[in-house]
Amino acid sequence: MSSTPLLSVRDLQVQFKTLHGTVAAVNGVNFDIEKGELYGIVGESGSGKSVTALSILNILPPNGRIDSGQIRYMDSDLLTLEDHQMRAIRGNEIAMVFQDALASFDPVFTIANQIGEAVRIHRKISTSQLNDLIIQQLTSVGIPEPQVRKDQYPHQFSGGMKQRAMSAMALSNKPSLIIADEPTTSLDVTIQAQLMDLFMHLKESLGVSILLITHDMGLIAEVCDRVSVMYAGFILETADVFSLFKEPKHPYTRGLIDSIPSLDKDIDTLVSIPGRVPSPMELPTGCVFQPRCSYAEEACLLGMPKLQSLENGTTVACFRVQKGEI
Repeated sequence: MSSTPLLSVRDLQVQFKTLHGTVAAVNGVNFDIEKGELYGIVGESGSGKSVTALSILNILPPNGRIDSGQIRYMDSDLLTLEDHQMRAIRGNEIAMVFQDALASFDPVFTIANQIGEAVRIHRKISTSQLNDLIIQQLTSVGIPEPQVRKDQYPHQFSGGMKQRAMSAMALSNKPSLIIADEPTTSLDVTIQAQLMDLFMHLKESLGVSILLITHDMGLIAEVCDRVSVMYAGFILETADVFSLFKEPKHPYTRGLIDSIPSLDKDIDTLVSIPGRVPSPMELPTGCVFQPRCSYAEEACLLGMPKLQSLENGTTVACFRVQKGEI
């Protein structure tokens, strides 16, 4: 690990204004991403993963705002930058691959137009150089016949090809960090594997850091170096991926791992976590996971446990784990 993380998030608090008042979607989130690391944030839908990712680039919806915290990228706190300074980083040094590739492309412009625009925003480049760059980027993400494909429109690309084209756009300015928000959702397993192979290649060959947002624990196990488990706006556990799967500490992490289907599990023995992620407007008292936790006791009703470091570098927010009871 490097002494200075590429990205460091500290005590991030994000709120949304609703018809029913202001609600907290992210509550005191902390994590570091090292240079050349593939870092995962995993949890069920509604856990606050995507809101955390959008906060890094300051592209929250109009009713959302970062209430407090610090997001340090290299030597800058992104939350203190002016709009023009943030625009210089967004899509250039930090790029994002969104979940819905179709919605992320403008249907009336060609793929080349849209990749080209992403490049021209950040640097001066001749038309011939830009054309060569677009072909190079499409080739690098495995799109066949890039000379032809670049002049096609998004609707002429399959779902997997659109995700690859979005990755080409994200890489066009050689970012240091790519944020991939549920990039494999709605893709078939073959295309999922190809896309993740691409990310692994970028990490190994170019030293790109990747923040992977997903609900898929199997994907986390396959590609990530370290991972934070998020629930109801809180991080409940952070560990290196080997330790997390070998000896998960938090009951929620154990539940997520136990629910992964595999060939050696009978369908009747599949485990699911009872209940659902609470709405930010209806968070339970005490630990946010206690209504679904089979280990919950009276102390779990009194307050949300703080993240505490264990001997192997894992951090966990659970009263009973910290007391050595589970």
